[in-house]
Amino acid sequence: MTTLTGVTDSATAKGEQTRELILSTALRLFREQGYGKTTMRAIATEAGVSVGNAYYYFGSKEHLMQAYYDHLQAQHQEVVDTILAEEKVFTRRLGGVLHSWLEVARPYHEFAGTFFKTAAEPTSPLSPFSEQSKPAREASVAVFRQVVDGSDLKLPAELKAELPELLWLMQMGIVLFWVHDDSQDLRRTRALIDRSVPLVDRLLRLTRIPGVRGVVNDIVGLVRSVKP
Repeated sequence: MTTLTGVTDSATAKGEQTRELILSTALRLFREQGYGKTTMRAIATEAGVSVGNAYYYFGSKEHLMQAYYDHLQAQHQEVVDTILAEEKVFTRRLGGVLHSWLEVARPYHEFAGTFFKTAAEPTSPLSPFSEQSKPAREASVAVFRQVVDGSDLKLPAELKAELPELLWLMQMGIVLFWVHDDSQDLRRTRALIDRSVPLVDRLLRLTRIPGVRGVVNDIVGLVRSVKP
């Protein structure tokens, strides 16, 4: 005898499978055809579902990309948890988080260039700075808060409060470099991380010097003045 709970669980599982199928199909078509040329109808046809069913799970292509953001962030979080549980040294924590993002995002590197044309538009809901991208952005900033809070780094309280978001902005710069990096195995992006992380560490440790505190306060004030 099938219970109502069993039927509900089965329907939920099937719905989740359909949702994942639509998302994976969309990402493949985005890679093959480009984001702009891929339609919701084409995604539905390729996935073997009705157009109405595709829109039931994702209201638009933008919703599909937001789901991609969330998916990528969830994958990254899984890897990050292991790294941060084992490391206390700030450089290893930050470097591990940045390098692990490259590995998680590796399958989408070829697609990133075509997608970036849309995401780079300031008014696009796909911009990492948009209101629609806020959940993924805040989740990423939270990762960098973990990096800072669990590390051996000692900082002035005001700077420590702002640092996670500044590190996220650093990652956005690395992502932009990554999008355009055509070197074998992303050698140039990896070198950028390896060279920049120790530099950031040295600069942050200098903030404990009494004569530097005034500059730190000025920097924190500047950051807070330009934040939304």
